[in-house]
Amino acid sequence: MNLPSVDDLFTTQEERDQKNQEYVKDISIYEITDFPNHPFKVKMDDKMLETIESVRDHGVLVPALVREKPTGGYEMISGHRRKMASELVGKETMPCIVRNLSDDQAVIVMVDSNLQREEILPSEKAFAYKMKLEAMKRQAGRSRKNSVPVAQEFRGKTSREILGEQVGESQDQIRRYIRLTELIPEILEMVDDKKISMRPAVELSYLTKEEQEILYDTMESEACTPSHAQAIKIRKFSAEGRLNEDVLLSIMAEEKPNQVEKWKIPKNRLKKYFPSGTSQQKMEETIIKALELYRKREKSRER
Repeated sequence: MNLPSVDDLFTTQEERDQKNQEYVKDISIYEITDFPNHPFKVKMDDKMLETIESVRDHGVLVPALVREKPTGGYEMISGHRRKMASELVGKETMPCIVRNLSDDQAVIVMVDSNLQREEILPSEKAFAYKMKLEAMKRQAGRSRKNSVPVAQEFRGKTSREILGEQVGESQDQIRRYIRLTELIPEILEMVDDKKISMRPAVELSYLTKEEQEILYDTMESEACTPSHAQAIKIRKFSAEGRLNEDVLLSIMAEEKPNQVEKWKIPKNRLKKYFPSGTSQQKMEETIIKALELYRKREKSRER
């Protein structure tokens, strides 16, 4: 005989049914906290400006998705941009769907709802895929009441295979994205900014954090990034315990395939001509303008 739980003893059937059902209500935005380690960035881009304008004119048209917190208040699952827009236009409340979700269910729903966005950064995919895959593996390792284990429901497929089918990526591509979570923030930002492509970034993710920091400083000082072949070589030296600043400089100085020949002027020779903090791009633009003026002056002298 199944004994009633503590919840069953001290709650009515109506209360238990309501707890398992979702419902919509207006909630104070101050009662809603962000999802822990939310991998998707809320940026002030064109889409955000459109959302702000829409919320100002019409309010939040699509309710956010939240779950109740055991300590009180609510946790945002989907709707961080709508919440920020509400705050910026002075809204005190926003409509929300309140759904009863476990921790792993919340992670999966949060990732799935945000992956519908048009533009997703590599870093966002990296942490989102990692969070969802870990949640799927935990679910696969436990049994459901009066049901078969989730692992059996996968029908022999791995969690990564299932995730790949859901998001339209190969298993190898998912593995590559998850490797990006091992990069230090500065290098990961370079991947987001398309300064480093996926394949070399994956190779660099195997370096230690200290080695990555040295690499980042080298890339900044030399104004260059490694090719895929150079990244493989850097990883090899790291695995052999022979990677240091001199080795990095030597590898980065190698000419890349189909690389256009470049003139390099050490930064310390240029610093005295520019204010402190001048960017590399600004220096280049100023030098080019100065050379154009010099060329015009020389041509006028020849006449």
